[in-house]
Parts: sequence; C-alpha cells; structure tokens
Amino acid sequence: MNGPFPPHDPGHVPVMLAEVMEYLAPHDSARYVDGTFGGGGYARAILASCNCQLWGIDRDPAAIARGEALAPAFPDGHGGTRLHLLHGGFADMAALLAEDGVTKVDGIVLDLGVSSYQIDEAERGFSFRMDGPLDMRMNDTGPTAADVVNTLPEAELADIIYHYGEERLSRRVARAIVTARAEAPLLRTTQLADVVRSVVRPDRSGIDPATRTFQGLRIHVNDELGQIRAVLEQAPGLLAPGGRLVVVSFHSLEDRLVKQAMLRAAGRVPAPSRHDPRAMTERAGPTGFKLLTGRPIRPGAEETHRNPRARSARLRAMECIAPPSIAASEPAA
Repeated sequence: MNGPFPPHDPGHVPVMLAEVMEYLAPHDSARYVDGTFGGGGYARAILASCNCQLWGIDRDPAAIARGEALAPAFPDGHGGTRLHLLHGGFADMAALLAEDGVTKVDGIVLDLGVSSYQIDEAERGFSFRMDGPLDMRMNDTGPTAADVVNTLPEAELADIIYHYGEERLSRRVARAIVTARAEAPLLRTTQLADVVRSVVRPDRSGIDPATRTFQGLRIHVNDELGQIRAVLEQAPGLLAPGGRLVVVSFHSLEDRLVKQAMLRAAGRVPAPSRHDPRAMTERAGPTGFKLLTGRPIRPGAEETHRNPRARSARLRAMECIAPPSIAASEPAA
C-alpha cells in the first residue's frame, strides 16, 4: 500500500499534509479517525499509505456525500470499504464511533479550519469575497449568521465579534451593523462585508477588513470552540497505546485550546505558587501521554506560497504511551 498519495480533488488542498502524515505515522492493520473529513484530503492520504481502516466524521452532509463517492476507491478485500463515514459533529466522536463498534483507535487527525469547499461555495455564506446568503452553518440546522446579525442586541454582537473574531474595533462594527439593519435586513455576505469595511480600514497585513468579523460570526453560529473543547476531552481516551492525536488549527483561539488540552494530558500543568496551599498537594504525575511537538509546527514557505490559506496553520501532536488508568497507578519517579 505504500507509495505516492493518490491525486487530491483540486477543490480541496489539505493543509500541512506531509507534516500530518509524519506525526500520525499511519501503519498497516491500524484504525484511524479523520474527525474533520471535509474534502477527504487527509483520509485519502492515510488510506493510500497503508492497509488500514479509517472513520471519517463530518457534520456537513455534502462532505459525507463526497466521502461516499470516494469510499469504493479503498476496498477492504471482502466486498466492503476501508473508509467508513459517520455523519455528525466531532464533539460526539466517542458516541459516533461506539455506534460503529469502535472504542479504541491508533490515530486521530483534526483540521479545525473551514473546508475549502465551504469557503468556495458562495451559497454556503462563509466568504466575504463572493455574494451569497448570509448563512455560515456547517450543517443545515440552527440559526444562520443572518439571524444573528439581524436580531441580537448591539452589545452582544460586539462581544461575539471581539471574543471570537478578535476584532479590536468590534463595538464600531456592531454599531454599524445595527444602523444598517434598521434600514434593511442584512441577508447577503456582500452586504455585511461592505458594512464592516465602511468602519474598519485595511491594515498593513493585507487581510480584508471583514475577515475578523466573519470569523467571529462563524465561530458563534457553529459553536466551534465548544465543539473543540468537547473533542479534546474525548480524544485521549480513544487512543490505544502508541496512538497519536494530530491537530491543525488556524487561529489563536483554537490553538490555545489545543495547547492547553495537550499539556493537561501530558501532565504539564503550571506549578502553583509556593505560597499557595495547593503546592503541597498538586503534582503532575505520569499520565500516559507525551507531547510530540514542544512548539507548534508551522507550514513551510513553499506551501504558504502555493496555498495562502495555510499561512496561519499550526500543528500540534501527542502520543499515548500507556493507558491512563495504568500510568496513573504507577508511582512517580
């Protein structure tokens, strides 16, 4: 099974693919999970690299449909396929896998960015560069971004844009949105982008002024940080000894959650002050996990030149070295 990866769908460019494969280290007879199937870039490469089984999870029905079309390319030799699709959010990873009879896996990969398909399809409403309905939902349920910008109070909008979009001019943007919606509802992506650009000027970074506001609304609409926290709590318990978790994030809010979760799993908690009574009782003993990346791995210059969407990517990885229940019972050195 080893050899060149099959060609990827030109509509989807998997970010940091070589680095993901290096840290995941797929091998024969193993089980893997791609918790953010999207365009199937990672899944395709993993399945092509060895004789393994892979479960792809995505809450976007369009992603599941793409996976079903891809599955026949990876037969299992018994009339079935080595690619198994699970429709749902990765926050429900443990339950989704359990329904398929899977409780332990040898590797999990997560790409926390928005799928290229979602960005490039104007009707999904993720892009401020193309006109489309102001939607931004990764699935087809719940309030849309239009519902949010046209109904929430100004202060709540400002908080969303500030905390999730990291937009320092969030109050100015929220005020402009409320003023604009009083004249007519904001129902299109270009409408909202124009409102934001009217009060936020371009800076030296070259990033569109609407970027941070769109990010904040997208994160809110899809509860992205809540989903990430949930999967990071479950993933360590799903890894078999030697199993690896590899996560690619795209902005500081995501990366901070990943960093903190991996540090906790590896027992690398900040030491309390020697004046704090907890210093007498809190010690980070063996946990059964080790960090594979001390600092986040960044994409190379060639990749960022070829794929500008990769420029903010950060990869972190850890490995299960023993079942946590066993490691926790061992005496500290």
